Order: sequence, then C-alpha cells, then structure tokens
Amino acid sequence: MARAQIRTAGFDGFLVTFGDALSEPANRAALAFRAAVEDAGWPEVEETSTSLVSAYLRFDPFQTAHAELQGRLDALLDSRDWRAAPLPANRRLWRVPTCFNGDHAPQLDQAAHAAGLSRDDAVASLSAARVRVNTIGFAPGMPYLGELPEAWDIPRLKQLSANVPAGARCVAIGGAEAEAIA
Repeated sequence: MARAQIRTAGFDGFLVTFGDALSEPANRAALAFRAAVEDAGWPEVEETSTSLVSAYLRFDPFQTAHAELQGRLDALLDSRDWRAAPLPANRRLWRVPTCFNGDHAPQLDQAAHAAGLSRDDAVASLSAARVRVNTIGFAPGMPYLGELPEAWDIPRLKQLSANVPAGARCVAIGGAEAEAIA
C-alpha cells in the first residue's frame, strides 16, 4: 500500500489504514500517526486508538466538518513517511519470564516440528525474539504481539489446548504472530 487510506467511520470518526495485513512498518505507522494526531492537540478530536495497522479518531462533528478534518489528516499524512517514523516516546521494554518445560509447554514439540526446528532451537528462537505489543485485542488485556522470525509462520491450530491450566499465562503462535493469552 503506497499511501494510507482515510475512511469515514460513522458520523464522527475516521479510520486511517496503513496496510492490508500486519507488518512492522504498517504497525509503526499506525502508532506514530496516532501519536502525531494526539500531539497536534486538535480540540475537536475526542478519542484516538490504534489497531494492528490503523489509527482511529473520533471527533465532535459540531465543532469541525468532516471535510475540514479530513483535509488536516491528509496534510498530516503527507508530512512524512509514517512507515519509517520512530515509535512514540515513553515505550518500555518488558522482559517476560518463560518456561518451556513439561506441562508448561504442552504443544512446543508440535509447534517446533511445524516450524522445522528442534525443540532446543525453537526455545532459543522464541527466547531471542524481541516482539512488540502491536495492539490490545478483543479481550481486555489480551495483547497481540509482533511478528516472530519467518520459521514461525506456521498454521494456527483448529482449537486451543485443553492442557493449559486455569490462570496460566501463555503465548500462542498464529501465523508468524504471537498472542499473549491470560
């Protein structure tokens, strides 16, 4: 996608989309664009949020007409290469303890095999992967994490494992993306 698409979202919103599928540059663009809209301090913008590759903003249409705000969004889009923009400030690096032994990794061998890796290489690959929370998902607190190395572009399971104990925190791999499940 060469340029982001601006679409109206109801009578009081716009959705600015930077890609058709998740990619690091499209996610970076959505995060940076949302931050720029917030930094602009437009008084009629009442809410902003991001998804994997889009930024949403809700505004007061009684303060500003759609066409006027869309013109400002167009100008902001044209002001820089959003896919190369730095990530917004004040982000934190979290180190999450992981366990790949026994019952704590009920499908690791199956996933490693699908990725063409030995169990030890799979653990090393997942442990070394530095992923970013791209968006918070459909369930409160369920983060969709960034892309994993290409080997992990494996098919999703048809159903979740029944072997995950209640209250456990785990990482599910779906395609080349990781999801944290609580």
